[in-house]
Amino acid sequence: MEGASVSVFVTVQKIYYPLLCIVGIPANLFTFYMICFRKCGMSNTAIIYLSCLAIVDTFYLVWVILLDLTLTFWILQPFWHSYPWCGILGFLQYGSLYSSSWIVVVFTIERYLVLRCTASKQNFSQSWDTKIICTGIVLLSHLVSVPMGWINIVTPVNLTVDGENMTLPRCRYRNHTYSTVIVWIATFLSGGIPIVLVIIFNYLIGYHLCQASNLFTKEERRVMYGRNTRGTLKRTILILGTVSVAFVVLSLPRFVTYCILRTRYNDERFNRNDYSIPINVVGDLANMLQNLNSTTNFLLYCMVSHRFRQELVQAMTCKAKAHELSTLLNHTTMKVFSVVNHKASPSSNPVTVVLTSLKQTE
Repeated sequence: MEGASVSVFVTVQKIYYPLLCIVGIPANLFTFYMICFRKCGMSNTAIIYLSCLAIVDTFYLVWVILLDLTLTFWILQPFWHSYPWCGILGFLQYGSLYSSSWIVVVFTIERYLVLRCTASKQNFSQSWDTKIICTGIVLLSHLVSVPMGWINIVTPVNLTVDGENMTLPRCRYRNHTYSTVIVWIATFLSGGIPIVLVIIFNYLIGYHLCQASNLFTKEERRVMYGRNTRGTLKRTILILGTVSVAFVVLSLPRFVTYCILRTRYNDERFNRNDYSIPINVVGDLANMLQNLNSTTNFLLYCMVSHRFRQELVQAMTCKAKAHELSTLLNHTTMKVFSVVNHKASPSSNPVTVVLTSLKQTE
């Protein structure tokens, strides 16, 4: 990249990351409200998985995009360039990244098991079990990310700011074998393994659905699943497939570029901020794509779920409560008139009962 192009690319990132926070954080919180408190036609387990995903994506936006990337481009000396924030922020970032990735993986596996096995359908349909699974994913993800608190170190760095030389503390990558091993493990735990599992189980879900459609007729499937259950299952699978595909498409470039940077360019003298080197530009573009993954779920739900769009419109226009109140009043009025008419209407064919004999019993 030439000088002008580098300046444009930096400016794009300075605008892009704050915009992700402005749009993504409210969108995820509003998605949490819509999924939990509105009737979007999803199963109980899907509601728990997707609401948990919205929360951890919100934390990812706060730790990674707002406090890290946005402050990096707009402030000369962010607070995390000091001890102990240098290590704490790394721990929080990877904890939220692991949580987001593995919630998508476990949700995908759960949907496959529900489709494949009747016993699994009974076990995984319990909301309490799903809450325990999501809580365990979040806690285990943060436990695994504890070693990430020691991959960076605060060191003094000579910088030139507005033509003036100064020495400032910087949170820099610790160039030790420990850090290299931990980062490689984190790369596969947050990107490589989840991507492979999501691809495999989405393929198995699609294969199972194709086999079921070939094995049974439409009427037989309607009898087996029921109309309401089939509609809920179809919406859940559609949303899951969309989220999974978006996860793979947006995360795979980051995984590939990071592997290249950690193999071919794993040198302490390599300047990661030099945009005249193509891999630095491609790597930052891949980062922008991966960070977009935490803000797109709201738009994905809007695109693939008709019920979600309906509830969204009703929530935005405040029509839902008025509609429910009108329905309740109409239903109550019909019941009152029904009772009055039933009591007031005389019997058209009266029946007379005559006792012919009485018998005393002991």
